[in-house]
Amino acid sequence: MKFFADTADIDAIKELNDLGMVDGVTTNPSIIKKSGRDIIDVTKEICDIVDGPVSAEVTAIDAETMIAEGRKLAKIADNIAVKVPLTWDGLKACKTLSDDGTMVNVTLCFSANQALLAAKAGATFISPFIGRLDDINLDGMELIEDIRTIYDNYMFDTQILAASIRNVNHMKDAALVGADVATAPPSVIQAMAKHVLTDKGLDAFLADIKAADIKIL
Repeated sequence: MKFFADTADIDAIKELNDLGMVDGVTTNPSIIKKSGRDIIDVTKEICDIVDGPVSAEVTAIDAETMIAEGRKLAKIADNIAVKVPLTWDGLKACKTLSDDGTMVNVTLCFSANQALLAAKAGATFISPFIGRLDDINLDGMELIEDIRTIYDNYMFDTQILAASIRNVNHMKDAALVGADVATAPPSVIQAMAKHVLTDKGLDAFLADIKAADIKIL
């Protein structure tokens, strides 16, 4: 499973990239607003760091303006994936931009029917929002499973990008049900390395090393 970092924090992206723990980045206007920087400048800097897809979201809601914005965003770098909402206008924009040869990430997906439409429109990525479904007592992972079945049935190339990930269990479950990509905040990716038994075992090792006065350097 590919890891995308859901952030515009340049330092965090660099750290994950250096470790080989990031295959792409997802951003949106809300995330970039927190950085206090220009959307084009931040996006270009991220594209220079990461080789994989960098999702940059349009701000319009009508197809014509989404297409215009998407074409402008696509000029930032070759690894831009234009992010559009899963609306009828968003699907129109997806089709046009995909036909242009631009990667498109169709976001705010909450049903298998929506995911099927996005694949038919040529989406590179479909972003089902796991956490937001969980928030209203629906099973976000069940949606991933349904989309996986549909895409496999008809051999769609659209990649399932598990989004709105809130915790390490979401990461594990997304991998188990076959998501192609998971996008998560850097803090969640880092938390995947933590386990109470690892900490306990390390404490025991350190105590033994100290008691035996073992030194390597």
